[in-house]
Amino acid sequence: MKRFFTPELHSSRASLGLLALRLLAGIALMHHGWGKIQHPFGWMGPDSGTPAFLQGLAALSEFGGGLALALGLLTPLAMLGVLCTMGYAAFFHISGGDPFVGRPRSWEPAGLFFVIALCVLLTGPGRFSLDALLFGRRR
Repeated sequence: MKRFFTPELHSSRASLGLLALRLLAGIALMHHGWGKIQHPFGWMGPDSGTPAFLQGLAALSEFGGGLALALGLLTPLAMLGVLCTMGYAAFFHISGGDPFVGRPRSWEPAGLFFVIALCVLLTGPGRFSLDALLFGRRR
């Protein structure tokens, strides 16, 4: 199990780039989930048709996943949650006819967070992460 959380060995330059990506995307994801974590089981409203439990998981995934991403902590698990949440969010917007980019609603943020989570899941958080500190690095 430890191997699952042990990041790949990256160069310092690559790890610095991953750190910048993780910090910006993690803070943005936390901001995106802040309102949802305030009312985790009802943020979509009573007529949404989405069970309260799934709303709670999405709120935790966005806010907690953003925090984990910024810290580089338990990154594979956190990114799996973000992938599921953002994949569903993108599907929800696309099936509702929302454009890629537009106001007031679009699927661009969900798509972008999905791709960032996928990239970090596949590459690992880099040297400058709590995962590297706690679990070491794979060569």
